[in-house]
Amino acid sequence: MSEIDAKLQAMGLVLPAPPKLPPGVVLPFSWVRVRGNRALVSGHIPVQPDGAIAKPLGKVGAELTEEQGYQAARLAGLAILASLQRELGDLDRITAWLRVFGQVNATTGFDRYALVINGFSDLIIELFGAERGGHARSVVHTSALPFGAPVEIEAEVEIQT
Repeated sequence: MSEIDAKLQAMGLVLPAPPKLPPGVVLPFSWVRVRGNRALVSGHIPVQPDGAIAKPLGKVGAELTEEQGYQAARLAGLAILASLQRELGDLDRITAWLRVFGQVNATTGFDRYALVINGFSDLIIELFGAERGGHARSVVHTSALPFGAPVEIEAEVEIQT
């Protein structure tokens, strides 16, 4: 068992199945694109273990609390890890998390976006450690995200070839 798989298991976390899209939705892109020693990860929203879109849906600051947004970012992180696992075969191939971009579907008055996306960052640093898991990050507020998701996160990682 790989180091990251063992940590996930010890934390009681399970990587979700591939995303289940609503009927009629086709997304013509790769969830992960590998070029050289880099893997670019498309935006992921929170999903349940079976790959279905996780609830609650809506805006942080209205339908969701900051804590619910934090948990949604954590679920998006698990979805990203699952996509990387499927593409790379082994999460231990990740040598560094380089860049993360988080979007938060939030009300106009909500300005604690960074704390919501900490749900993702805290998970990655807990799993990979500060050196490998530490990353540059940007977070923005948006008025809507696909399928009503509260967060969407994309990333870039360095990998062992």
